[in-house]
Amino acid sequence: MDERQDAVPWYREIGRARWKAFAGAWIGYLLDGFDFVLITLVLTEVSEEFGLTPVEAASLVSAAFITRWLGGAVLGAIGDRYGRLTAMVISIWLFSLGTLACGFAWNYGSLFAARLVIGLGMAGEYSASATYVMESWPARLRGRASGFLISGYSMGTVLAAETYSVVVPEHGWRWMFYLGVLPVVVALWVRRALPEAEDWEEAVAETATRPAPFRPLYAGRRRGLVNGLLAVVALGSLFAVFTGAAGGATAVLSVLAAAVMVAFAAQLGGRRGWILYLALIGTVFAAFLYSWPIQALLPTYLKTELGYTPEQVAQVLYFAGFGTMAGCCLSGFAGDRFGPSRAYAWTLLASLVFVFPVFAVDDNLPLLGALLFVLQALGFGVSGLLPRYIGGHFPAERRAAGLGFTYNVGALGGAVAPVLGARLAEGMALGTALAVLTSGLSLVVVVMVGFDVPRRLHRRIEPGAVDHLGG
Repeated sequence: MDERQDAVPWYREIGRARWKAFAGAWIGYLLDGFDFVLITLVLTEVSEEFGLTPVEAASLVSAAFITRWLGGAVLGAIGDRYGRLTAMVISIWLFSLGTLACGFAWNYGSLFAARLVIGLGMAGEYSASATYVMESWPARLRGRASGFLISGYSMGTVLAAETYSVVVPEHGWRWMFYLGVLPVVVALWVRRALPEAEDWEEAVAETATRPAPFRPLYAGRRRGLVNGLLAVVALGSLFAVFTGAAGGATAVLSVLAAAVMVAFAAQLGGRRGWILYLALIGTVFAAFLYSWPIQALLPTYLKTELGYTPEQVAQVLYFAGFGTMAGCCLSGFAGDRFGPSRAYAWTLLASLVFVFPVFAVDDNLPLLGALLFVLQALGFGVSGLLPRYIGGHFPAERRAAGLGFTYNVGALGGAVAPVLGARLAEGMALGTALAVLTSGLSLVVVVMVGFDVPRRLHRRIEPGAVDHLGG
């Protein structure tokens, strides 16, 4: 079998049906990326129209992360119980309609609410698409499946930047969001044209039951009621924190929300898996803290500190987006060759060479674009391996829920990142603040992933823990 596989080019081994499945998920993820980053592109225009403070503006980026943990949990559970395709379609509808609602926003509050809906959809898209593609591809090629899929998000950011340079100067920022309803067409095509993921179908057929990965949260009426109340408390706390309504209670409410997440993780993981859930959440949280300050505030940095025009911003983001896209694809090959943990850690470590040089460039647009291309490829493109890395910790019957919950709770780091970057920029230049956050947190992730801390901790409790995605 191995000799036959080596004789056939990997792209032919995939087969037409699997490439079609990948194309559907990739397009959905491209449109997801397009919709999600729109707010970062028009942040200055929105701030001017609504009279927002820098922290309020940054909170619009954070808003989508407030609901991601809930969307990842619920849509992940739907994906495990009813199929990956069903979860994909629901998620596309959510982030498309949420984006359209942004275009009709009349003030800060209405725009913030629409961003909450986008967060629900994006969370489900990540878990459903990632599990769908990886479970459709051969085990030894699942690093490529993961990296190639996430490259769709990067292409979406490139298209958004190019659209921004054409649409906003002529028609205003709202038209960027009106275009966000287009993914609905893709959702209808996905549901009609694509087959279900092979691993999920085999798992359901083998057990002859529909998985219910979140059953521990509602096993019994009293537990279900308590956990429902806890979910409301977590959402309310996060909303108050990231809108600034918490005031002096920010620290208390942040700890309260974190405690709820820990309680959910402990119940879902059980006696043998709780530490795995918490370790994966911590890893993803640090990953968002190193990557999202630049992702969210780079357009603002270019327009305010460097004085770039919308056209120049689009050019820089063009380089950055294609750098991330190239890095996602290359990380897929590296993950299959060296393993996801080793490939991730060494690539991210190499990216640190380029962090401070990016923010040392002032009026040389081509040089800035080239440096950002490399930084994005090494530092952010490697995140294409995250679905492969996280998904390998969970069996097929609870993979979408496990991936959706741990990744999207950890993604709260993305909500903290732009606000933290804006706060740091009050005492130093914005570019310096972004460089400090990115370099410092990158080292944390290098240690967590390079030494595969989540799996090592899990094996202390459950010695037989394996990589469930094989390869």
